[in-house]
Amino acid sequence: MTGLELPLALFLLANLAAALWRAARGPTEADRMLAALLFGSTGVGILVLLAFAGGGTPLVDVALTLALLAAIAGLAFVRRAWEGGHAERDDA
Repeated sequence: MTGLELPLALFLLANLAAALWRAARGPTEADRMLAALLFGSTGVGILVLLAFAGGGTPLVDVALTLALLAAIAGLAFVRRAWEGGHAERDDA
């Protein structure tokens, strides 16, 4: 361990707190989705940090799976928002 883990963990916890605040206060669905994506990316960072500190390679696999699911969720949200905003264009 290099001693860098504690500041990184505190930074990631601050990111989680910011995401929680944004998700609770966000007036639009896009704000809440961005908060969920921040939760996902911060979760990946925490899992990688835990894998680095404890030597658990299965945590890296879980982190990669979480990153993939976060990307798919973001794409699904954008696709749903895009189709909802441009429904008139498809009829022409």
